[in-house]
Formats: sequence, structure tokens, C-alpha cells
Amino acid sequence: MKTTRRYYRVDRRHISMLRFTFEAYEGIAVVSTLDNDKGDIVVAIAPGCEAMVEGIMDDLGRQFLIEARPDSGDRATAPSGT
Repeated sequence: MKTTRRYYRVDRRHISMLRFTFEAYEGIAVVSTLDNDKGDIVVAIAPGCEAMVEGIMDDLGRQFLIEARPDSGDRATAPSGT
């Protein structure tokens, strides 16, 4: 299964909340921290779930800093470990 990866900078105090939010949606995306001090994360999105994830990130972005990183693209990649 290929995933789409989107890169963001977020308020680092809310990284855990983002991770738990996507875990609650069971299988649409996985949040990984790239740099905890800067709040850099990557969201690996399951195929077909891009619009849902974008909506969730837009909604949460009204509550705290969520900024798409310039290298955030629709690059499809194989999951790590394969």
C-alpha cells in the first residue's frame, strides 16, 4: 500500500494530541515527529484519505499553529520497512 506524505510545522505542545487524533480515526493516517524542538512532523496518509486528513488539519489549524512545509507535496511512497 502506498501512502501520501505531507509535512507540517506545528505547535510542538500539540504533537501528541495530533497523533492521538489520527489514531482515533483508525487507519487514515500516521503522524511521525521529525524534529520535536521545531515541531516538524510528517503525516503518512492512507490512499483515498487525503481530503479527510486535510479537513482535519484545517480544522485543528484554527485552534493552534499548523503550517504546511514547503516540501509538503503529494509524493506517494512505499511505507518504511519495505
